[in-house]
Amino acid sequence: MTSLDDIPVTQLKGVGSALAEKLAKLGIISLQDLLFHLPHRYEDRTRVIPMGSLRIGDVAVVEGEVMKADLVMGRRRSLQVTLRDSSGFLVMRFFHFNAAQKNQLSEGARVRCFGEVRPGRAGYEFYHPEYQVNPPPMPAEGDATLTPVYPLTEGIQQPRVRSLCQQALAYLQRFPIKDWLPQGLLAEYQLPGITEAVQLVHSPPANAPVNLLMEGRHPAQQRLVMEELLAHQLSLLQVREQIQAREALPLLPTGDLPERFLDSLPFALTGAQRHVLADIRQDLSQPLPMLRLVQGDVGSGKTVVAALAALQAIGAGAQVALMAPTEILAEQHFQNFRAWLEPLGIRLAWLSGKVKGKARAEALEAVRSGDAGVVIGTHALFQEDVEFHRLALVIVDEQHRFGVHQRLALREKGVGGSLAPHQLIMTATPIPRTLAMSAYADLDTS
Repeated sequence: MTSLDDIPVTQLKGVGSALAEKLAKLGIISLQDLLFHLPHRYEDRTRVIPMGSLRIGDVAVVEGEVMKADLVMGRRRSLQVTLRDSSGFLVMRFFHFNAAQKNQLSEGARVRCFGEVRPGRAGYEFYHPEYQVNPPPMPAEGDATLTPVYPLTEGIQQPRVRSLCQQALAYLQRFPIKDWLPQGLLAEYQLPGITEAVQLVHSPPANAPVNLLMEGRHPAQQRLVMEELLAHQLSLLQVREQIQAREALPLLPTGDLPERFLDSLPFALTGAQRHVLADIRQDLSQPLPMLRLVQGDVGSGKTVVAALAALQAIGAGAQVALMAPTEILAEQHFQNFRAWLEPLGIRLAWLSGKVKGKARAEALEAVRSGDAGVVIGTHALFQEDVEFHRLALVIVDEQHRFGVHQRLALREKGVGGSLAPHQLIMTATPIPRTLAMSAYADLDTS
């Protein structure tokens, strides 16, 4: 084993099959997954606060001796443990407890606990605090660290995740994470290496700037953000490479469908629409799958451009699928395309979760036989029983609602064999072109 990604979490002490299954729900399979499961906030538990100085709403560590532990029978049965130190007293209250806890928290026991101060009947209380019986001495000031708080799933508690992360950090010394960012770039922005950044976010020293950590602006956190952006960019480029490794059906402009459609419109195309359309026509004519993102405000005419792209595909004897994230948006597209294309003799099919029974069976048959040149719907287009006759162009509205993996799923319904359908993505999300080129690295942008 040469990397943390090769080491399963079951290598850690205390991780059996049951805990491994729960960790998997958080996406944690390997030690690398665990170390990239980052804290979402921090707590300062480096100092013990005198009980007499506490105020309601404080989140603090206190330490004292158990005066008494009582079962209180009220609307809800609870275990009430009263602690005292030289300055005052505090009650730990547990609504969920067992006999072992009651025995452990017996009179005279030394307890350190952490919680939020709440008002109680006889003074201040902690509800279900984290606690230690007969705790070790507090670490020296220079050795103390802030306490990370992690996202959890059912059946896993914060102390367990912290313990596992500390074990994983020990492996980090033997198997450092490879730094992909150039040293010059890190130096320019005064950022640590990836291994140092991971170490710090899981175990920040007590003198670390808490405000920066809490706001996600610490250099170590920014370093990890850069790593995530790089990984995202590379994964999208890999997707693009995989898609373009397959050939596509060249959709050469033939027939007069586009011209007849344009003649029926009560307006002329804008210069921007003509420019985008020229890019699309060029892409569709190639034996490589088009991967193009078209951005434009609502009402800017993206749908007309999409209809013209569809007509180029239909003129070449192929089918078109148009997918939208909601029934309302998909139905709007269906009504527009039907008004535009049915007068040209083109049959459309409508598929959504609401289409059932005979209507669905008829739509599926029209798609399967090729009678329907354009198929419009929601995520229902992904379903296994939807079989296309000759799908060569996929149009997706509102890309950010679907994502790469769902587009890939629809891609598999292409014309068959090694041929992939062309893809045209439309979005009204107003983001700068440079950001779009990063966020949608698998797509060309218009």
